[in-house]
Amino acid sequence: MTTVTDDEVLQRVLDAGFVDPATEAGIEPPKPKGGGKRKGGNDEPTIPELLVAMASERYDVFLGLDGEPYAVPLAGQGSSIALPLRGRTGLKQRLAMLLWDARGKVPSGQATSDALNVLEGKALDKPRQRVSLRVERDGERLLIDMGTADGRIIQVTGDGWKVVRSGRPALFRRTALTGEMPTPDPAGTLDAFQAGLNVSEVNFRLIVGWMLHAFIPDEPHPVLGLVGEQGTAKTTAAKHIAGIVDPSPAPTRTAPKDLTDWAVTAAGSWAVTLDNISEIKPWFSDALCKAVTGDAMTKRALYTDGDLAVLSFLRPIVMTSIEAGALRGDLAERMLPVELERIPKDKRRTEKEVRLDYEHHQAQTLGALLNLLCKVLKVLPDVQATDLPRMADFTRFLVALDEVTGWTTRTDYEETFGDLADAVITGDPFAAAIREKIERGPAGGFDGTASELLAWAAPSSDEPMAATPRGWPKTPHGASGALKRITPALLAAGISIDFYRDGKKGTRKIRIRPADTADAADAVSQLLYTQTETGDKGNRGANRAEESSRKTASAASAASANLADQRERADAPADAPAPPASAAIPHAWWLAAGRPAHPGCTTCYAMRPAPPGGPR
Repeated sequence: MTTVTDDEVLQRVLDAGFVDPATEAGIEPPKPKGGGKRKGGNDEPTIPELLVAMASERYDVFLGLDGEPYAVPLAGQGSSIALPLRGRTGLKQRLAMLLWDARGKVPSGQATSDALNVLEGKALDKPRQRVSLRVERDGERLLIDMGTADGRIIQVTGDGWKVVRSGRPALFRRTALTGEMPTPDPAGTLDAFQAGLNVSEVNFRLIVGWMLHAFIPDEPHPVLGLVGEQGTAKTTAAKHIAGIVDPSPAPTRTAPKDLTDWAVTAAGSWAVTLDNISEIKPWFSDALCKAVTGDAMTKRALYTDGDLAVLSFLRPIVMTSIEAGALRGDLAERMLPVELERIPKDKRRTEKEVRLDYEHHQAQTLGALLNLLCKVLKVLPDVQATDLPRMADFTRFLVALDEVTGWTTRTDYEETFGDLADAVITGDPFAAAIREKIERGPAGGFDGTASELLAWAAPSSDEPMAATPRGWPKTPHGASGALKRITPALLAAGISIDFYRDGKKGTRKIRIRPADTADAADAVSQLLYTQTETGDKGNRGANRAEESSRKTASAASAASANLADQRERADAPADAPAPPASAAIPHAWWLAAGRPAHPGCTTCYAMRPAPPGGPR
């Protein structure tokens, strides 16, 4: 045990700058009660002073971008792990251990709190630094914290990946939910991982695309929704997927009960896996949307009257047992639904067998994903993608993945939009009523005010408003707001919606009608935009024009889908011609085929080669 004399400790305290301001100014300091010395009859530093001196010798304290104080070993020690000052795995425990080793003393809770208060004050004067959870970007490199005790990091670029043990390219924090990654196998494959998931080849490729994109720290990730009937191993699949991207001792969590509970859930791990979600309340839907895009939320800090806590999370989220009908339209646009297939009785295995097989191949799976990620990063800067949907960054990533693998994940992803829109409408009584009125009512649809819309969409004219379904808007303003939320889903279902002003007084009116072939032709002529998540928000006129084009384009796509749907209902097969052999597919071919998506279309899409066998 190293022995430190009192004089040495006192000198360290003085060197650290802890000098009484009165003494420094030449003023006689007031004497303590009971004499001129500290308690104990000597000038020995107090326990809080010792703790502060020990921390100053070994750690640099600062505030993270989230406003929380952290401590990191001084640069010479080269650690990339930032410790929170308080908490079970923070600086508090390390200072207690240092004091015991040096002086054989145990600090009281009050002494530790006083020392941490001083260190937090020192952190206020330092520049704020970024502290990441599991993943970070350093220029063109992606950095992945492996969660190991020695602080190993995986560096990934377009030229390859490697594991490093020294240096400080980025700062990472860890929580009780941060698990340890295996050492990736450079020769690994995805075969064993695919065998453990009961999904189709198309859905497996979408899962791989989502997992690769989950290593990108600064782009929105769609919510991966694992759906399927009972007994399709949704929970097991969610554990395996999240366990590769962000291992955790508690891989799944239940639905949060409020915003504070959600903040704790989202702050604890990079990938958040929510199991058995049967209902998504409006506040939770909004919180999920913000977590997808990284928008900040605010709430009052605990035990204060005026301080606010800023909650900012950008997280890859996995959900299981989702009732898609419970989704609001804005969340549905941020979803990637994947349906799991029923497991035949002769292929069922015990939980232990599945777990051991997964853990045995975990290093191979991680290595194979990293190899593929490097290839995607290599081509991603040169990818030119147009007509991007809401999750533009993810879609562009899928385009790069398709380029290096020959897959069709972008098209497969976009084909899920129609199913989600139908589920959203089915689960929303107001949207379902509007669709039923349009499909079974007069051909002209609806044209009137929001107040008239409430009466038009009501289940029956003799039924009182109190008997309307749960979630039904109660006021004209509520009806207008509800219609705007479900507009994307209705557009995808082939229902055109226009908000406009009429007459000299500019009365606000709404027009709802089926999208027809004329709408599709108009949409094609206006389809001259590229929608991205970013852009010049100050150019409001351009944004309005872009949004108008997006809605019209959606109506055109939905109209084509509806034409094919009507043929199927009449038991008359859609007489679609064979695709032309040329690299670019004319728009007329897609309209004749009744397809909702037009990959390779000379009008809708930029010219690009079609894969062998026809369009994607």
